[in-house]
Parts: sequence; structure tokens; C-alpha cells
Amino acid sequence: MSRRMIARPMSDRRSLTAAPKRVARAFVVACVAMALVRAAEPDVRVLTSGAFTAALADLAPVYERSTGERIETAYGGSMGNAPDTIPNRLQRGEPADVVIMAASALDDLVARGAVVKGSRVDLARSAIGMAVRSGAPRPDISSVESLTHALLDASSIACSSSASGVYLSTELFPRLGIAARIESKLRKVESEPVGAVVARGEAEIGFQQISELRPVKGIDIVGPLPPGAQRLTVFSAGIVAAALNPDGARRFVAFLSSPAAAPAIQKSGLDPITH
Repeated sequence: MSRRMIARPMSDRRSLTAAPKRVARAFVVACVAMALVRAAEPDVRVLTSGAFTAALADLAPVYERSTGERIETAYGGSMGNAPDTIPNRLQRGEPADVVIMAASALDDLVARGAVVKGSRVDLARSAIGMAVRSGAPRPDISSVESLTHALLDASSIACSSSASGVYLSTELFPRLGIAARIESKLRKVESEPVGAVVARGEAEIGFQQISELRPVKGIDIVGPLPPGAQRLTVFSAGIVAAALNPDGARRFVAFLSSPAAAPAIQKSGLDPITH
């Protein structure tokens, strides 16, 4: 009995011919998509506290242009209970390679194993300043005594929930003997600049790192706290223990602590510490 060849319909033959082409096209599309995803991913992820925000905004593009590496930045307080603080971001597993924050808070993260031991690099010193709404009277804060009177006379006071505010509320105000007297009019600000609260008229006077007050529109900076009341805070960078790109992180931190970065840091209201 002879075997008969069964002819496939033309449409089936076209489908068989087109199948490898479709697979090839899908492979190319997938490769391009993966390349685009990789290109969109940052080379170094940075979590920074507000004090270094203005300086970083100037310095990151300079580094990107000179190296071709892309820096991604997110912001949060060095401490406090807000969900966007740097310690809370890291605790949630948010990806980061570098943190820039108050040195004392960074040391706490080192002790907890969240930041690499020995990776701390001090970048700048920061002074605390006082601000009022634009055009409002500027209280005299040239001495500890006059600052004390300004605090007692103010109808409302705002300070940060992070490093500067912790110092004011737990150390300075008690030392001045006025903590209980101003407690009812003291507001702790989370997740936004203190200056923004002052600019909206929600506080008569506000205190924060000068580098955080400077970028805010609608306020006047009265000046730094006087000697005897001032607290200089060191802001430092560290490498996150779970960093995806620790080598790139170290290169970026080395740039931030170099003499080339000092002018931008100084312009933001910080005192640079170069290495």
C-alpha cells in the first residue's frame, strides 16, 4: 500500500516559516528592554539628610558629567520617627549605596551593622540658624540672654525632629531653664523643611541647620545661634552594608570629600571638611 503525502495548507506553511522570525523579533525586543532597564538603573543610590541636600544637588551633576555614572538621590532625616528618615528607609530594605547624615546617627547605623564599619567620611560642619517669615521683625539673638528672651516672647516655635531639633529640645532649652515654659508652643516638624512652616505663617520663629533654611523661599534668616548656644553638627557619608555598588559608592564619597567639592559645600551654608 503506497504512502500518500498530505499537503499542508499554504497558511500553515506560512505560519511555520514565520514562527522563527517571531521568536527572533521577541528575543531582540526582550534584549533591548533589558538594556533600557539597565541603562535606567542608577550607578550609585544616595540617601541624604536635609543639611547636605543643596550641596548634593550641585555636586551630583558635576560627578555624573565627569564620570558618566548616574547618581540617584532620596532624602530623609538623620533621626526621628518619620517613615522617610534614613534609618527607617534602610530598615525597610530600601536600596542604597551611600548615606549622608549626622555623624552621631551614622555611628548608630554602624553599630547596628547597617553601615560598613570604618567607611565613615566626614564631609562638613553645620551650624543651626533661626528664621522668621519674610518681612517679619527679626528678634535679637546675638547673645544667649537675648536668644532666651526671643524664645519666651515668640507666640510659636518650630524646630526639626532630626539632629538640630533633638539638640534644642533635649539639651539647649532645658539648659536655658525654659523647656517647660515654651513646651506648649513648640512644634516638631517632620518630613519638610522648618522654613516652609515659618513661610506659611504656622510658626513665628523656626530653627534648623542654616544649609536647610537657605533654599526656602518666603523666610528671612536672622542668623546663627550665638556662642554658648550653638551646636555644630558634623555630617558624614558612609557605605551601606547592603550596597549593590560599594566600589562606586566609595568613588562618589571620595569626590564629595575632595577639594573640588568644597566650593559647592561652602556655598550651601556648610563648612567643608576636605581630605
